[in-house]
Amino acid sequence: MAHFAFLDENNIVTEVIVGIDETETIEGKDPETWYSEFRGQTCKRTSYNTRGGAHINGGTPFRGNYAGKGYEYREDLDAFIPPQPFPSWTLNETTYLWEAPVPMPEDAGTGEPPKSYTWDEETTNWVVVEETP
Repeated sequence: MAHFAFLDENNIVTEVIVGIDETETIEGKDPETWYSEFRGQTCKRTSYNTRGGAHINGGTPFRGNYAGKGYEYREDLDAFIPPQPFPSWTLNETTYLWEAPVPMPEDAGTGEPPKSYTWDEETTNWVVVEETP
């Protein structure tokens, strides 16, 4: 069993399905080709076990990230890229994930209660989420 992502004309994922195993053929065609022709929409296989350019079980990563609705398929990277969260963030072309221009503070998740941060695009920095009483 494999997963396949359907792309619109801008290479944005519109749907992800569970399909036949990638080693099988349908009417003599590989699944990507067959699904593309059947739906009239570009289809690319995606790996459920690939996140951030790594395979979660130690296997070989495939296409950067498991595709999700709204992700972009970048042909030049042969990878699925999540939507950019903020204009100031840049794409890491090794992990295929967006990175803030400033690393999250090291004390995130520590302390009592644990510190939480959120991104402030106006200041392009992390700010502490204040607890409400």
